[in-house]
Amino acid sequence: MLEKAEPNKPELSLVVPCYNEGLTIGTTMPPLAAAFLNAGVDLEMILVDNGSSDNTSEVIDSLIARGLPIQKGIVHVNRGYGLGVLTGLRMARGKSVGFICADGQVGPKEALEVYQLLQTAPGPALAKARRRFRKDSLTRKVVSVFFNGLMLVVFPGIASIDINGNPKFMDTETMKRMDLSSTDWFLDAEVVIKASHMQLKVLERNVPGFAREAGRSHVRWGASVEFLRNILTYRLGSSWRSWRKQVAMVTEAPVA
Repeated sequence: MLEKAEPNKPELSLVVPCYNEGLTIGTTMPPLAAAFLNAGVDLEMILVDNGSSDNTSEVIDSLIARGLPIQKGIVHVNRGYGLGVLTGLRMARGKSVGFICADGQVGPKEALEVYQLLQTAPGPALAKARRRFRKDSLTRKVVSVFFNGLMLVVFPGIASIDINGNPKFMDTETMKRMDLSSTDWFLDAEVVIKASHMQLKVLERNVPGFAREAGRSHVRWGASVEFLRNILTYRLGSSWRSWRKQVAMVTEAPVA
């Protein structure tokens, strides 16, 4: 009996976690898809309804009905930004993967330029945005400075001063080696920490940080406490140690 041939893999799977972004994604997703498709990128977008209580799910369905190259993921109960990303990454079929926020704070042209950095890399790499001239609220700016500064203290040597800068892109095999597990905002940090430990080239492109297209930011003052707790928990916890041992074992394994 002949085995069923595997469908051609897209060049890129781009994951977009969407939590109560019904007012946003109808205007941010079409130009984002167009930027990649017009550049000749075989694109699969994975929009994840991350436990939304608004009409996000229906808007995703309407975008699919319009013919956009979108797959829909669903998280029934919101448990954090990271779970939305991880849900989409598990669905990804692309040779490379990436993730970006749904709110349009990084423009389609700039997102494409970050991806093109990955394409020109001589080997495995992490390509990401570094947001400049950000049009954020005072709360978000202060929380960001606090978080990035603390990360540099607790994890010296990490190759970024904008840990949460998105989009982020890498090849699928690199993503699998990272064995990502953070279900909250710490997922971005986990990617950068592990990229540094794996000695990946971290390629950053400066991009302007635009204001949200619509809706409300989910970053609050309480995020500082959450970030502090997550940084210390991850640095001192068993998952970080066990992952490093696993990577070391693979690196030191003799070639057959």
